[in-house]
Amino acid sequence: MKRTYKLKLYTGKFLLRLMIFLGFVVLYIFRRDWITSVLQNPFRAGLSPLHILWAIFMVIMLFHLIPGDAKSRTMAWLKMKEENYVPAESYDELSLLRYVQAQNRRAWRVLLVWLLFNAVFGLLYLVGIIHEAELLLLTAFYFLSDYICILFFCPFQTYIMKGKCCVNCRIYDWGHFMMFTPMLFIKNFFSWSLFFMSLIVLIHWEIIYSAHPERFWEGSNRVLKCENCRDVTCAYKKRLKGEPVRGGAKA
Repeated sequence: MKRTYKLKLYTGKFLLRLMIFLGFVVLYIFRRDWITSVLQNPFRAGLSPLHILWAIFMVIMLFHLIPGDAKSRTMAWLKMKEENYVPAESYDELSLLRYVQAQNRRAWRVLLVWLLFNAVFGLLYLVGIIHEAELLLLTAFYFLSDYICILFFCPFQTYIMKGKCCVNCRIYDWGHFMMFTPMLFIKNFFSWSLFFMSLIVLIHWEIIYSAHPERFWEGSNRVLKCENCRDVTCAYKKRLKGEPVRGGAKA
């Protein structure tokens, strides 16, 4: 299996997120009260690792709204950019419309499933069965799961969106919104700022998708075809399914 630069990069990011998640689990087990107290502390009380992590998340989401280094990003995100749109020859406008309509319906299903699923945790929090620490732990799990979905298995891609890979994913930049959904339930500057920034990232993605859907479909954008893929971040998924890995075109 050919390991492209992007596959190596995302594998490294996954391992880093795994270590962060495991570290958070250790903190949850042994310093649960500290986690909650740090969340409530203003900056003037002194910086903590969680404050630094909050700042990193905010900067990462900001970079999803402004141009950045394309070398560190996959075509799954870069496809929204005009410079990465290579029109397919004589693609059918009607087929594009049908594709967009089908993908929009599936995206609404994902949103409904996600909100209903997390509403359960919100209800448990409101009635006092779980608390801020558990919501933070859930967020940390979502943080790790984002890269599990990219590299190994994505239930939304498999069961709802029916997409073949992240490069062609209609909802690729919904990741931060999903990650920080539990933060909506915690009435705190740090938690709400993360959630609402992630919502801005999602809206930004949706505006571009609505204005330029041709950039997001392999039938109208040649860059998204397997034979033109330079990322091959689907390699582990393909191997797990016993399917051949294609792509790896040179830059």
